[in-house]
Amino acid sequence: MTRLRAAFMGSPDFAVPSLHAVHRRCDLQLVVCQPDRPAGRGRKLSPPAVKQAALELGLPIDQPTKMKDGRLAARLGELRLDLVVVVAFGRILPPDVLAVPRHGCINVHASALPRWRGAAPIQRAVLAGDERTAVALMQMDEGLDTGPVYRMVHTPIGALETSGELFERLAQLGAEALDDLLAVFPEVPPPQPQPREGMTHAAMLRKEEGRVSWERSARSLVDHVRGMDPWPAAFTEHEGQPLKLFRARPSALPRGEHLPGTVVGVDDEGVHVAALDGVVCIAEVQPAGKRRMPASAWAAGRQVRAGTRLGD
Repeated sequence: MTRLRAAFMGSPDFAVPSLHAVHRRCDLQLVVCQPDRPAGRGRKLSPPAVKQAALELGLPIDQPTKMKDGRLAARLGELRLDLVVVVAFGRILPPDVLAVPRHGCINVHASALPRWRGAAPIQRAVLAGDERTAVALMQMDEGLDTGPVYRMVHTPIGALETSGELFERLAQLGAEALDDLLAVFPEVPPPQPQPREGMTHAAMLRKEEGRVSWERSARSLVDHVRGMDPWPAAFTEHEGQPLKLFRARPSALPRGEHLPGTVVGVDDEGVHVAALDGVVCIAEVQPAGKRRMPASAWAAGRQVRAGTRLGD
């Protein structure tokens, strides 16, 4: 069987397992990723994870700064491609790029389409308390994650699973599904249109969304903390200073008459804080300028005890 001539487009860690799947199954001609960006305290230019992986594989790389000037479409056109695989590339593909490969562009999208179309499907699913999600292998069109779907692989979301943990699982699950599809592509059933009902939009996260409102149910607070982990991280204030929160779970301690945001107890498991209808246990925190630490150790050092208020 002749190997498909393919290009790969992706940028972050999530896309790396799929890059390896395309490299195994196809004659990979080019890897396209975002330009290097400043990162870290020194703001030094840092390459995206896909670029690093492509360099290790000895693959040619392109990092276009513009998508609509025709240059990328022209370069892809010279490669006589059968297929382009796109995974978390981070840019909208213009029509001239979508039209280049003989069999079109396939996208690995981390949601149960049409639920959570957009930039942050994993985080939005966790934040919403969804119990299940999926990875979808989709034929791309000019819409935002609107194309017909070749395959959908579903998976449960753990009750305490963070966005970061789900990212890692779905990256592998998506790569495995892509590997299976490419093993027989293009001899596959045609992709099926997405249902018209159930569409939700997964907007990109903003840093300010991490702020905790304690006047929410305990379950939604747990979902908020795990959904914002690792970025931008859920945060509150203690004595006027920001405090990031991690590893939340429902607590068995009684709420009593405590107002939301009030510490009701501290033990080896963490700091227990009143919510609107119950109590949440925060196992780890990160004070401003410090590393993550057990919440019990932070509470001991700052003399945090029952009755302490968190928040504005």
